[in-house]
Amino acid sequence: MVLEFPEGLPIGDRWVEAPATEDVRFPYDGTLVARAPVGDTDLARAAVDAAVALREQVGRLPSHTRRAALLATHEAIASRRADFERLLVLETGKPLVDCRVEVDRTLLTLLTAAEEVARLHGETVPLDLLPSGEGLLGFWTRKPIGVVVGISGFNYPLLLAAHKIAPSLAAGCPVIAKPAPQTPLATLWLVHLLREALRSGGAPQAAVQLVTGGPEVGVALTTDRRIGAVSFTGSAAVGHRIARDAAPTKVLLELGSNAALVVAADADLDAAADAVVRGGYYASGQACISVQRVIVVDAVRKEFVDRLTERVAQVTVGDPRDPQTRVSALIDQRSTERVCAWRDEAVAAGASLVAGGGVTDGVIEPTVLLDVDGALPVWDEEVFGPVVAVRSVPDLDTAFDLVNDSRYGLHASVYTSALDTAFTALDRLEVGGVVVNEVPGFRSDVMPYGGVKDSGAGREGPRFAIEELTVTRMAVIRPTTTKP
Repeated sequence: MVLEFPEGLPIGDRWVEAPATEDVRFPYDGTLVARAPVGDTDLARAAVDAAVALREQVGRLPSHTRRAALLATHEAIASRRADFERLLVLETGKPLVDCRVEVDRTLLTLLTAAEEVARLHGETVPLDLLPSGEGLLGFWTRKPIGVVVGISGFNYPLLLAAHKIAPSLAAGCPVIAKPAPQTPLATLWLVHLLREALRSGGAPQAAVQLVTGGPEVGVALTTDRRIGAVSFTGSAAVGHRIARDAAPTKVLLELGSNAALVVAADADLDAAADAVVRGGYYASGQACISVQRVIVVDAVRKEFVDRLTERVAQVTVGDPRDPQTRVSALIDQRSTERVCAWRDEAVAAGASLVAGGGVTDGVIEPTVLLDVDGALPVWDEEVFGPVVAVRSVPDLDTAFDLVNDSRYGLHASVYTSALDTAFTALDRLEVGGVVVNEVPGFRSDVMPYGGVKDSGAGREGPRFAIEELTVTRMAVIRPTTTKP
């Protein structure tokens, strides 16, 4: 397909030649999509130099300029949405239905960030609560935190980049994006459109830059002491390393999970089974809040598992370009082999394979494992594939304890018809979000999104990310008096 952006990498106010290229291949059949530019540490340092030089200028850009650039980019993507959807299918291998959702959410992110520009304000402070403050005027405002480095994962390359870039620009921060090496193309196109919108509005294009490359490029970006904040989406192991290496720079982490869905005895079992299928296998299971652990109360175990396996058998597997497909190839062969190894390990340890489990034309069939041992990776870690593990427990107290018995804490879900159960879950579950009678993967890009424990720190969503990427500046004024 023809990609509408220049060759090279957008560094400073121009596109510069990259020292190397790397093939981007369609995960489903291995065909070549494009040859993508690959950066290095020299280009990473050049990008930081350019961003630092513009920090004050970007921070002083009028609100209407920042807002207009985001709105213009929203319109540019909306007018090309079919091309973006097609590109996302080819570089990620995700089913078309999921790529359409990704474009929708990207558009919402850009629009919401543009709207939030108008809400960057402070408030007055009553300093005279102490006698020493009598006569003083106090107020605070928000100021940009400085240069932002945004590192995103392969599974939602357009959306995750927008989550980093749009709030940064809205807050008045120059931003340097680093996409995953496997999926740089949609992010490159997004950055190009943003830079064109900035140029048209008389703003510096270098307010938004992009550098590709391996871990050494990420290290060069995140360890530069001139950076104001690092926003990272990816694995817990990499996120922890970034946090250590970047200190004392502020780090926002959206990391992994093994999201749980609890089925109470009074749940609508049809709705719960539908939710597991919908939430467990979208994006072929390659989402941080895919349903992975299903915890069902013993009283409804058989009825629920019967409903679940019946529905899993109806999931369409195959070519992600087909609008009917719901599960397709994972990002690469190594990922497929790892997921299969974890599945086989669970079966060898005594779990029952009650649905799926096979591999057809390189695609893992939607899989349900029953009675999985809690010490196994398929239960304890993040599968990032189309595998759901089910266990049963005697009661809800045990179910909630089992949800919390994890080093992760992103989102969890509870299916119940009892309001007191819902509020108990809200109170007890140690996660960043509790979702009642909907999948834990439900997400609106206007909500504060993030986790606790090894699932990360900080919150995304334009309003909340903008707060993370600004700092309060307090003003204390004692008005002078003029003697007559």
